[in-house]
Amino acid sequence: MPIDAAKALAAPPRTGEISWSHKDVQLYHLGIGAGLPATDPGELRYTLESGLRVLPSFATVAGAGSPGVIGGLSMPGVDVDLARVLHGGQSITLYRPLPAECAAAVATRRIAAVHDKGEAAVLVMRTDVADADGPLWTEDAWIHVRGEGGRGGDRGPSVRREAPAGPPDRTAERPVREDQALLYRLSGDWNPLHADPGFARLAGFERPILHGLCTYGMTLKAVVDTLLGGDVARVRGYTARFTGVVYPGETLRIRMWHGGGGDRGNGGGEGDGDSGGGGGEVRVIVSVVERGDAPALAGTVVTRS
Repeated sequence: MPIDAAKALAAPPRTGEISWSHKDVQLYHLGIGAGLPATDPGELRYTLESGLRVLPSFATVAGAGSPGVIGGLSMPGVDVDLARVLHGGQSITLYRPLPAECAAAVATRRIAAVHDKGEAAVLVMRTDVADADGPLWTEDAWIHVRGEGGRGGDRGPSVRREAPAGPPDRTAERPVREDQALLYRLSGDWNPLHADPGFARLAGFERPILHGLCTYGMTLKAVVDTLLGGDVARVRGYTARFTGVVYPGETLRIRMWHGGGGDRGNGGGEGDGDSGGGGGEVRVIVSVVERGDAPALAGTVVTRS
């Protein structure tokens, strides 16, 4: 059954209560590679409940797994084959730092747009989350459904940006463990594409692939640790397009450029980097080392204070 754009856009928002504990946060952080080395103070801020800091990308799994993708496929007017679905991109706008514990927050979800890209339809699933103290975040998930385009609908705005000029200010490499997709899916994204070899082949992949949102979280962690002095509260927004697959066991090369704020790095190094107050944005390109820098994330921007 094709996507009924009019029905999807006219459907009333779905509202539900979500909650999370420090255990959910710690599991998410482990799923994106935190905790190595286990006794490193920079890693303990993500893994030890005393003084736990929440990486903002935790918003993508908080309370209900991966509602932007799986939830979007259960909305009125959307009836598609899961094997034809890819998560095309994600954005988050933060209104304040995320708490390590939340007993009750309200998530409101709706299809905000349906775009016809010719070879695919793109659903924009928007989720707004607030607790008793006010708004926490807004996130958009861009869901590509192969074979559902070409029906003459609105193509939507272009989200492509030119690649940053010049050499990166910092470069980090992050290994993806062989079991990382299996661990990450425990945070709620149960799509068999990331675990079942038979299903992965059916979807056109040689073996199960890493979740795009896992690459997304690993990348944000690298930016925070390398350029923002480990201060998760400096992240105000984060957006990325998923431009290629990553397989467990590969290595991410994360190249970072300062886009403003005057706190430029020293070029190519590691470490906690700047911990000052310069604002602006960080531009990021993520590729896979073992496949000749095959693209993984593009159009990636971290807005910072």
